[in-house]
Amino acid sequence: QVQLVESGGGLVQPGGSLRLSCAASGFTFSSYAMSWYRQAPGKEREMVARITSTGRSTNYADSVKGRFTISRDNAKNMVYLQMNSLKPEDTAVYYCRQHSGSTYYLPVTGDWGQGTQVTVSS
Repeated sequence: QVQLVESGGGLVQPGGSLRLSCAASGFTFSSYAMSWYRQAPGKEREMVARITSTGRSTNYADSVKGRFTISRDNAKNMVYLQMNSLKPEDTAVYYCRQHSGSTYYLPVTGDWGQGTQVTVSS
């Protein structure tokens, strides 16, 4: 059974940093692209960052480009999101998702997990 467990969220001041982690199990992690999504109150979920199965290619939403970095450790079945220069508009619940193949151009698959709350406020 596929499990994706997000962690690392919290309360941070504007301009601060956080590193989110996603622990994956129940599938051959190294064979699948992964993404981070977020959902802010009253807004639709949006893709934040995505990475291919090998980690060689990444892609970001314009709103986070230059501030966020997605990475993965296939030996540990982990995907990370380093978030720097955080802004109040980054406040959201963040989720990691598995794609249906090695490239992030394939759709995400599976259920949404619990996510991890990120709150950026002074």
